[in-house]
Amino acid sequence: ASSDQMALGVYEAVRKRGLRVPDDVSVVGFDDLPEVRWCSPPLTTVRQPLAEMGMLAARTVLRLAHGEKIESPRVELATELVVRDSVGPPRHR
Repeated sequence: ASSDQMALGVYEAVRKRGLRVPDDVSVVGFDDLPEVRWCSPPLTTVRQPLAEMGMLAARTVLRLAHGEKIESPRVELATELVVRDSVGPPRHR
């Protein structure tokens, strides 16, 4: 899912269809919100460097406000996959 909040919606949709996470469907979110570690099952998610993202964004805005050129319109930062219990092993067909 594109966010942890959307992943929680996936949990509900899976449950309404009589399926189970992770037995039938693996779910992965994005953001690592504090509460997702307490879901049932705890949500696997991608952790982003939010503080670093904010600092880089502020620095870029200040440079642009001062008429400076930025090196690149795109910046890539490292993320971390936080594996919890919402993913299961692949099924063999």
